[in-house]
Amino acid sequence: MNVTELFLLGHRLQKIAEAAIPTEGVGEHPTSTRTVLIVAADVREHPGTTVTEIAKRTDLVQSQVSNCVARLRAAGAVVAEADPADRRRTLLRPCPEESPRAATVRDASVRPALAAVTEEVDEAIALMERLTVLLRGPA
Repeated sequence: MNVTELFLLGHRLQKIAEAAIPTEGVGEHPTSTRTVLIVAADVREHPGTTVTEIAKRTDLVQSQVSNCVARLRAAGAVVAEADPADRRRTLLRPCPEESPRAATVRDASVRPALAAVTEEVDEAIALMERLTVLLRGPA
């Protein structure tokens, strides 16, 4: 496998994951679910961050990040608070309790999306679980 093949595999896996995400009741939004997940992951990895910092780390446009943060706040996944050192800045943190929407996404089965692209669903899941272990990195 070369770099191009790895990149394209990652892109294909991302598309499969996007197809598995439940969209019932979400409504129309200017941001994709993929973008919201990227922002949510960044907030989890960097609690106490700002929209500007997220945009720099993720290479997303600041307006996209702002829209994602609004969705995450409305879903109860992110809380915003004024920076005690500079009241003009807003710091973002994950909510202490998991939001119902986050639980719905987390608990969604990838099986139907995988079944649309392969007949070997169990084998694909086993291989992805093994890759997750192999690529987890240092704890």
